[in-house]
Amino acid sequence: MDSSSLLGQLIEAFRCLPGVGPKSAQRMAFHLLERDREGGVQLSSVLQAAMERIGRCSVCRDLTEEEVCRICANDRRDSSLLCVVESPSDVLAIEQATGFQGRYFVLMGRLSPLDGVGPAELGLDELASRLRDNPPEEMIIATNPTVEGEATAYYLQRMAQKSGVGVSRISHGVPLGGELEFTDQSTIAHAFSSRQLVAEK
Repeated sequence: MDSSSLLGQLIEAFRCLPGVGPKSAQRMAFHLLERDREGGVQLSSVLQAAMERIGRCSVCRDLTEEEVCRICANDRRDSSLLCVVESPSDVLAIEQATGFQGRYFVLMGRLSPLDGVGPAELGLDELASRLRDNPPEEMIIATNPTVEGEATAYYLQRMAQKSGVGVSRISHGVPLGGELEFTDQSTIAHAFSSRQLVAEK
């Protein structure tokens, strides 16, 4: 197919999505054009609005349309508990699966020096300021149990301990190599409720 044609550009545009190869992109494009043009127009409109208006919360770095997200703006949330996660999808997974009423800090990734992702890219200077200026009683580390996630958890543990903040790590009911976004709610709930305090070394 001619990639310079509008149809070719549409198919290629779908390939920016994770896990979408040439055949899947082609199926999506043909489905919208043949069977659901109204849905395609709505998708286009909402996607454009989302790209323009959704940014990061100035406090926790979660995705939001406002300067401060609804969780950070909620005075009834427990500021003595701070849960650190890798991505906004992890916040959503925890909110849906648990009764957690604390606050969050979203890294937007995990330490991966080979990919050029260091502490600065994860906003750890912002987290350090938060631990210094408004320290919680407990920082819950809820990074994914991958090699990079464990390295990130260790770095976060050292940061919290230097600030005199108690540290816990969610239990590994979440399978090694798995990610919170794709883990069932009961497993996340169990892992969260049985988190363990991290002993100082």
